[in-house]
Amino acid sequence: MQNYEEVIAYLYDHLPYYQRSGQSAYKGSLDNTLVLDQLFNHPHHNFKSIHVAGTNGKGSVSHMLTSILMEAGYKTGLYTSPHLKDFSERVRVDGQPIDPDFVVQFVNDFLKLNSDNTLEPSFFELTVILAFDYFAKCQVDVALVEVGLGGRLDSTNVISPVLSVITNISLDHMGILGDTLGKIALEKGGIIKPNIPVVIGETHPQTEVIFKGLAKSQAAPIFFADQIFQIDPIGHVSFKTQDFQVRMSGKVVFKNLSLDLLGIYQRKNCSTVLSAVVQLRDQGFEISDQAIVAGLKNVVGNTGLKGRWQILSENPLTICDTGHNEGGIREVVNQLKLIPYHKLHFVIGVVDDKDIAGILSLLPNKAAYYFTKANIPRAMDENQLMKRAAYFQLTGDSFGTVESAIAEARKNAGVDDLIFIGGSTFVVAEALS
Repeated sequence: MQNYEEVIAYLYDHLPYYQRSGQSAYKGSLDNTLVLDQLFNHPHHNFKSIHVAGTNGKGSVSHMLTSILMEAGYKTGLYTSPHLKDFSERVRVDGQPIDPDFVVQFVNDFLKLNSDNTLEPSFFELTVILAFDYFAKCQVDVALVEVGLGGRLDSTNVISPVLSVITNISLDHMGILGDTLGKIALEKGGIIKPNIPVVIGETHPQTEVIFKGLAKSQAAPIFFADQIFQIDPIGHVSFKTQDFQVRMSGKVVFKNLSLDLLGIYQRKNCSTVLSAVVQLRDQGFEISDQAIVAGLKNVVGNTGLKGRWQILSENPLTICDTGHNEGGIREVVNQLKLIPYHKLHFVIGVVDDKDIAGILSLLPNKAAYYFTKANIPRAMDENQLMKRAAYFQLTGDSFGTVESAIAEARKNAGVDDLIFIGGSTFVVAEALS
C-alpha cells in the first residue's frame, strides 16, 4: 500500500473494529498483542508509561497529564481512543498527531512480517503496537496510554507502567465487563501491577474494597484522589476557562488554577491528575507548580483535545460533549441545569449496546429532541430511539443523519436558546466534522 488513505481503508475494512462493529470485534485476550509486541521487538520497553483506565474521564485525565508533562519539559507520547475526526488523533507526540508516513510504513512492515496471515489482529490490537513503536522511534520520555475497554484483557495491558490511574467506575459495556460496579472494577483493576502505585479517582463503597484488595495482592501502593485533593470552584464557568482553589488535605495549595476544559465534571478529573502528579514527583519527575498551572490552562492547545463540553457557537449557544453512558449523561444534565436559556434543543443519538433506558431516564422532558444516528453499524435507529424516548416523555422528531438533525435544531433555535449535541462519541465526531 502506497499512501495513508489506502492504509487507513485497510485498517477499517479488513480488521475487526470495535467502534464500528461492537462486541464481535472484541478479542478478550492478550495473545495477539503479545505476538505483535514480540514481532516489533517490544517497543514499550523503550519509554516510561502511565496507564489510565476508567469508565469516564480517562481521556481527559490522559490529556491533562500530557499537557502538564509537556510544560515540565518532557517529550510526551499520548495514546487515546476512539478518534473524533481522523485516525492520527489517537497517537500524538508532544501534542502533534502521528506522521502519516509512519502509519504507512508500519502497516506495510506488519504485512511483510505476517505474509502467511497466521496472525489475525483486531484494529485495536494492531494500532496499540503501532503507537508503541512510534513512541519508541520518537524517543519519548514518557507516554500516557489510555485503556481502550476494561483493563485486564485490554491490548494496552502489556505495558509495565510507572503509575496506574483508574478514574472512576460506572455501568458501561456490561455485556463484556459485567453487570455490576464490582465486576467492572475487577476488570479495570486488572491494570494494577506489582509494586506500582495506583491512583483511584473516586471513592465508591462498591468498588473501594475491590481496589484495595487488588492493590494489596500486588503490593501496590494505592491512593484515592478525592480523599487527597479538594477542588473548590471560583466564580462561574466562562466560555474560555473554569477556575478553582485547590486544597490538599484541607490546606490551600493553589489559590487559583485555571482549566480550559469547561465541563464541571473535570473538577473530579483535576483531583485525579494532581494526585498522579504527586506520585510522579515521588518517583523523581521534575514537575513544578508552574508546569501544573500552565499545563491545565492549555490542555486544548497543547494536546488537541476536542468534544469535552466544547462550545461550537455562541449565538445560539451550541455545546457538544462525548458523555455516552449513564455516568457521563448525568454529568451533562447537571451542567445543563446551571445554564440560563429560553428553550433547550437536544440533538441525540446512541449506540445500541448502551443502557438506553438508564440514559433516557436522566434527560429533561422540557426540551425539543432531535433523534438521530451516527453513520456506524452500532448506532441505534433514530426511529427506534424516538419510540424508546417517548416512554420517558421525551418528544421530538427523527432525522436520518446527524447533519440534518443539527441543521433543523439551528433552524428552530432562537438567540436565547441552547442547542446540545451528544449521546454518543460518534454523534459528536460528526458534529465536529
